[in-house]
Amino acid sequence: MLIAQVRATIQEQGLFRPGETVVVAVSGGPDSLCLLHVLRQLQSELGIALHVAHLDHGLRGAESAADAAFVAGLARDWGLPATVATADVRAVQQAQRLSLEEAARYVRYAFLARVAANVGTSTVAVGHTADDQVETILIHFLRGAGLAGLRGMLPAQEMAVRPLRADLSPGEQSAAPLRLVRPLLAVTRAAVEAYCAEHGLTPRHDRSNEDEAILRNRLRRRLLPALETYNPNLRATLLRAAQALADDYAYLQAEVARLWPALAQETADAVVFDLAAWRGLPPALQRHLLREAVARRQGGWQDVGAGHMEKALAVAGKRVGAQVTLPGGLRVARSYTHLIVGRATAAPVPVDQPLLTVEQLPLAIPGVTPLPGSPWQVQARVVERTAEELPPPTPYAVTMDLDVVGSDLVLRRRRPGDRFQPLGLGGSQKLQDFFVDHKVPREWRDLVPIVATPRQIVWVVGRRLDARAQVTAATRRLLTLVFTLTGSNSSCALAAGEV
Repeated sequence: MLIAQVRATIQEQGLFRPGETVVVAVSGGPDSLCLLHVLRQLQSELGIALHVAHLDHGLRGAESAADAAFVAGLARDWGLPATVATADVRAVQQAQRLSLEEAARYVRYAFLARVAANVGTSTVAVGHTADDQVETILIHFLRGAGLAGLRGMLPAQEMAVRPLRADLSPGEQSAAPLRLVRPLLAVTRAAVEAYCAEHGLTPRHDRSNEDEAILRNRLRRRLLPALETYNPNLRATLLRAAQALADDYAYLQAEVARLWPALAQETADAVVFDLAAWRGLPPALQRHLLREAVARRQGGWQDVGAGHMEKALAVAGKRVGAQVTLPGGLRVARSYTHLIVGRATAAPVPVDQPLLTVEQLPLAIPGVTPLPGSPWQVQARVVERTAEELPPPTPYAVTMDLDVVGSDLVLRRRRPGDRFQPLGLGGSQKLQDFFVDHKVPREWRDLVPIVATPRQIVWVVGRRLDARAQVTAATRRLLTLVFTLTGSNSSCALAAGEV
């Protein structure tokens, strides 16, 4: 019995929360009509309220207007609140330079997000069936999807409706997170049609479902029947495979969550992976970590396919400075020690300077302190003052007054409220203002190493010494700090800068 099957899916997947309002997307076709009828039967049992939502895409003239009137009348007859609206999908298509299918999909989900927000919920039920699932899996396979795509649609899925470019109207730009649920995902289309006939439901007929210019229709009407001549049980086979892949994907995502804190550093504009640790991982985990970084930077994986991800993964094995730009404006780039995922409009990856990816690191004085996950190290040397001329400073080598700064020094990242006295300025300055004045790219400010005592900053590495730490005529003991690449015996001043 279809109702029992849907009830089991709802209970097993925890699709609804008692007391919530559920927006039901109803086109008027058999799937959505069946969904609304079943949820209405289960409404009291589940403890939910229903709100019908229908959008006329404005693509079929009088036919689609009649569909809207049908859904509005049905909701009224069944005593359910409804929101029925019309959109100009072709205008969005032209303004955004999308395919008609892409534009319709965006407008539809943006509409559902607005309806959900207006009724105070995030849960939207849609009528996708097991047949839709089979078609989706095949479409994803044909487009070269990875594991995430081949598992098909999920019974419950968090979905972020991202705004399009700013030339849309304010109404079209409004968006909210959705929780899409698919109660019919285990039900076949034949069972849906039988249910509608049994209960005297008369669905609307959408002639666009016969248009073979649309890939899904062509696949449904031509490819699937052809494949079933090779395997009559193809649909069940694909559904079993998708479930197995979904289980594998869930395991890998759990591993990503476990590894993320140790492998990834998140700044305001980028996700930074330790390259040495990254290379020690199986390719499957590398791929899923990279997908997670993309999802965190742009709120999802839309338009980023398996082919894009493979190109991004290849960057880690290429020369320093290699990079690739992904759809959505993200760039994946490689430095000496890190793989960086950030906005393509951000500053280029610094390949010739040390970066600090831990919050704080004690300096061995005297001695050598390696930077974690990096080919850079800091050499500290203490000497008595002589009459000899001091070596000229470089961006990564300075000499300071040991009796002023002391030997209790750490290498750390910037902190809120940091101030210091840049040599030559004649006063103090906020570190944030110093970075702005000296055009330090915003996305790398959290990674600039800072040498500090428990009380003050003494050196912004690669940029400027603190005036209080400079060597004067009264200095008796000298502390020299030199950043070098591992295996190098001399200071590395690869980039021009001030000290």
